[in-house]
Amino acid sequence: GVRLVGSEMCIRDRNTIDILIIVIYVLITLFVGMRVSKKASKGLDSYFLGGKTINWYYLGLSNGSGMFDVSGTAWMVGILFLYGLKSFMFMWLWPIWNQIFIMMFLAVWIRRSNIMTGSEWILTRFGDNKAGRASHIIVAVFAIVAAIGFIAYFFEGVGKFMTIILPWDLTLLLGGSEVLTSAQSYALIIITLTTFYTIKGGMYSVVATEVIQYIIMVIAGVLVAAYSFYAFSDLEISSVITEEWKNIFFEWELTTHWNENYNAFNDLIDKEGFKMFGAFVGMSLFKGFFASIAGPTPSFDMQRILSTKNVKEAAYMAGFTNLILFIPRYLLIGGVVVIALVILAPILNADPGLNGHDLEVLLPKVINFHVPVGIKGLLLAGLLAAFMSTFSAFVNAGPAYLVNDLYKKYISPNATDKHYIKASHLASFFIVGLGVSMGFFANSINSLTLWITSALFGGYVAANLLKWIWWRFNGWGYFWGMMAGLISASLQFILDQNKDNFSEGTLLYELAHIHAIYLFPIIFGFSLLGSLLGTFLSKPTEITVLKSFYKNVHPWGWWNPVYDTLKAEDNAIEKNTDFWKDMLNCAIGIVWQSSMIVMPIYFVIRDYPKALISLIVFVITSIILKFTWFDKVRKITN
Repeated sequence: GVRLVGSEMCIRDRNTIDILIIVIYVLITLFVGMRVSKKASKGLDSYFLGGKTINWYYLGLSNGSGMFDVSGTAWMVGILFLYGLKSFMFMWLWPIWNQIFIMMFLAVWIRRSNIMTGSEWILTRFGDNKAGRASHIIVAVFAIVAAIGFIAYFFEGVGKFMTIILPWDLTLLLGGSEVLTSAQSYALIIITLTTFYTIKGGMYSVVATEVIQYIIMVIAGVLVAAYSFYAFSDLEISSVITEEWKNIFFEWELTTHWNENYNAFNDLIDKEGFKMFGAFVGMSLFKGFFASIAGPTPSFDMQRILSTKNVKEAAYMAGFTNLILFIPRYLLIGGVVVIALVILAPILNADPGLNGHDLEVLLPKVINFHVPVGIKGLLLAGLLAAFMSTFSAFVNAGPAYLVNDLYKKYISPNATDKHYIKASHLASFFIVGLGVSMGFFANSINSLTLWITSALFGGYVAANLLKWIWWRFNGWGYFWGMMAGLISASLQFILDQNKDNFSEGTLLYELAHIHAIYLFPIIFGFSLLGSLLGTFLSKPTEITVLKSFYKNVHPWGWWNPVYDTLKAEDNAIEKNTDFWKDMLNCAIGIVWQSSMIVMPIYFVIRDYPKALISLIVFVITSIILKFTWFDKVRKITN
């Protein structure tokens, strides 16, 4: 009896310390968010872009914090556990190195537009006529719908997360019937607090709180990695993982990753659909190249670029985001995976029902049962910070499109700044309210959220690539290119959702069971066809619009007719011939970025020779980029 009571007291003390850390974090976040909120009342530019007065390094920290999402982190823990070091190439599915392309040239091109939102930027390319407005509206509507969908997704996720880490049951009963589950109650509390300071302070509050949240996440990552060093020996780690698990190089087909004691994991790799790893990497490179040149989707990433003081600082901010994001994130991921390898691998290997989905619960399992008091509290505060930072970024970005691109442009173009700020507050409440309402039906909207994201990224690439590089591409080409891609990507998603309903051996069955990455060329092809038909079956964009766009943004690509016209008017204008230089920088940047991912992982699994090689690669690529990118950015004057 005495031992049992002692155990309960120990658990209670552990919970108290961890909960206290979380409560202190939430209070600091609210205090800082409200403290800076007064700066956001001057107008829409001040509210949504921080008046373009925020320093680039704060925006970089904020951008990195917003990308440090918990769902992605849990997924990365699972794939690193299963595939080992090669798993960093799975990041190319997104693709993560669009951040490198933004850093090298896209941030400069986007910031030169000097506008407020990604969809407003479209008007500077296609003009403010029917074609331009059609392309403008389709981007603005998507940005709003995507923000609502992601808020619904966060509502479901943060509730489940809080019920894992906090001991209180907040289930609300009315007349014996359950009105709110405990998860929904927690979600409402966290989302209400985050929405409060985000709406009150706009971009100022978002950036200030995300800087704090980033610091918390870094501390959590370092402590988890340090604990994995303290708790486990080199021998314990090496007894679980093989040399192939630690090898980043690959052949066309994946070889055996796990030793004979863990055959369940080898079998799982065979079932996952990525056994032909060479084809997977090749297709990821194909998709990644085009998706990266297409530029960022209309979301918080775009807003950070537009919030910088000038073009030079936009490039600095993008580069800084890459530098500060990956090392602390993968210290945390690597530390969690080491704990999972030593403690949970034998248990999971013995589970006859093991599947890929099970690996997504590694993160919460490790946190709940295998991380000591104090570190657990900081880790939980860090993951809660990741939720809040990503959520607040969407709450700030979504209403910008609703108010600036739809309400101000098409409904009330001549109102006062005070009126637009109030409209922004209402728009924020509307978007959050709609997202939360959808979150109550999370089981049904999860597919909707996936449809939104998969359809956008499938349909986004061709049209948004052409808008940069080809003068003849016009607003109707953009609109129909987006629509064609959207429809074909949606059909692919519908096939995937219904793949169990098709008869084996039929064409639909075969298509439904092909991984989405391998269907990307087909979706890209339909979108490209829509773009070309829309362009050639309608008039070119007015030459005055094209001249203004080219002179302002100054992209490379097929712009000869526009350049020749401008050259005849102004002999001083020069043609942008930096395509190959930018592509070389992007290639170096991808190696640089990859070294920041694998270096902390090699460090936490105690493979010091490979960690040293990764460090040397990081230093060499950093020095090269100093001369090929940084010095070039320093010379930018506009």
